[in-house]
Amino acid sequence: MTRDSTRPDRASRRKFLIAAGSLGVGVLAGCSGGGNTTTAQPAADDQPTSTPTETATATETTTEQQAATTEAQQSTTAQKQDTTTLEAGGSSTVYPVAEDAAAYWNANRPADDTEYWPHGEYGIDTDLNLADYWASLYGFEPDDNNAPPFRWTVGLSHSGTGVRNVRDEVYDIGNSSGNVEDELPERDSYDQFVDHVVAVDGQPLVVSAEIKAAGVTGITGQELKDLYKGRITNWSELGGPNKEIRVLGRVRDSGTRTAFVSNVFDNPTEDTQVANRYGQNQRLAQAVAQADNAISYLALAFLGTQNVEPISLAWDGTTYSYQDPENGLDSREYPLSRDLHMYTWEGTSMKEAAVINMMLHPFGQETFVAPNNYFTLGERRLEEEREKLPDQT
Repeated sequence: MTRDSTRPDRASRRKFLIAAGSLGVGVLAGCSGGGNTTTAQPAADDQPTSTPTETATATETTTEQQAATTEAQQSTTAQKQDTTTLEAGGSSTVYPVAEDAAAYWNANRPADDTEYWPHGEYGIDTDLNLADYWASLYGFEPDDNNAPPFRWTVGLSHSGTGVRNVRDEVYDIGNSSGNVEDELPERDSYDQFVDHVVAVDGQPLVVSAEIKAAGVTGITGQELKDLYKGRITNWSELGGPNKEIRVLGRVRDSGTRTAFVSNVFDNPTEDTQVANRYGQNQRLAQAVAQADNAISYLALAFLGTQNVEPISLAWDGTTYSYQDPENGLDSREYPLSRDLHMYTWEGTSMKEAAVINMMLHPFGQETFVAPNNYFTLGERRLEEEREKLPDQT
């Protein structure tokens, strides 16, 4: 991915500043007469005339103004017309939400296909196809062949890869289930990252079905710490069968792991002792299901895996349980909850804004976030996130 082809917003900003700088110099030159003082003599009709120096300065200023205006207009037009593929990637936790949204975007269903594009249910009055509508808010024109204004791809790796690749401009959007400050702790500044939160994940603790059936239905926060430090090694110590505990987790580059150890140990780089680490949530869930003695943390979207059972967590005097109406995993106080992020770099382009805006609309929250078993953002948070996007055209 090249800077100019997929990030025209940065080119646009750069050109605007150059043009504005040139304009400022030109105006200053016009006011100062180029640094030379010349007194013009009145003409015969007593009307003042311009000296050659003043005339040349005025001409130069007008030319610079016209050039600045033209260049700014061209930059804005180029940004709106950037139809190269939008590339996103990173966290396996964010992946289901982003992948579903991209599938809808690329299909670009027509307005009369209300099963897939129920715009009327959300107060949206349009006859445009799905992607065409959201892109039109940022200056894109519909394609005659009903293709989306640009395609959107979503890669699957880890949160650390997502934030590094958006920083290195390999991705337009870096998906991460951990904060960039935790994923890239060596940086001095994070001002160039723009953090777009699209959902909330309440990480459940899960065990193999045999363990829950044997009576282990919950643990305490201290027991959780002891498990991941290797201080508790047999299920009998937790009221279960006399069986070795198989503690599982995610790889170190994973945002799921980063968020877990940060929440549990107040340190995103804390060392833990596990039997195996897995690259994606899918593989981790399968490993818990296939064992008869395992425990792990997991992204909420993968809780439906057969033979994977959630257990409660008692933390600071409160017990949190899956689907508890008062103290569920969607509680703000649940210690293992975390935001799901889609990071952009050095601002947010019109292309990036179009897809993120769709995800921050109630349509996107109910279509892409909720079905994946994540928690949707409340209206206050949605408004806060929308304020990070550039103005619509």
